[in-house]
Order: sequence, then C-alpha cells, then structure tokens
Amino acid sequence: MRSLLIKDTTEEERDQIVREALGFDSGCEDAFDGYDMYLPYIMGKVELKDINASYNANYVKDMEREPRTPSCGMGIR
Repeated sequence: MRSLLIKDTTEEERDQIVREALGFDSGCEDAFDGYDMYLPYIMGKVELKDINASYNANYVKDMEREPRTPSCGMGIR
C-alpha cells in the first residue's frame, strides 16, 4: 500500500484519494458528501489520520446522544 502522508503525495493525488474513498463514482446517491471535511488534507495542512480521528471522536459523542439511522454505504444488508 502506498503512503497517504502529505509529504509523500501531491495535491492532485490527495484529491483523488479522497474522491475514491468517498465513493464519488459508486452511484450511491445517499452517500454523505464529506469532501469539504477533507479539504485541509487535500491542501496539505492536516494529515488524513488526524481528520478521521477527529470525525470518529465526534461521531461517538453524537451516537451517545442520539443514534442515527444508517444510510447508503453504512453496512445495511
């Protein structure tokens, strides 16, 4: 697996990494559009792992308050 670190990627590569990870080509119309959340990574300011850690921490706090109904891509069978 190739490195996803800012120092090892170009801005164009980071943009493509985010687009692929979000499934922009998957056809899932209900998918959460989190592209804006990853702009600091794409721009080379914040590492991907740090953005994900921050999001996960906030998600856990939100789930403790009010469980969400899973949507497209969240593992519903």
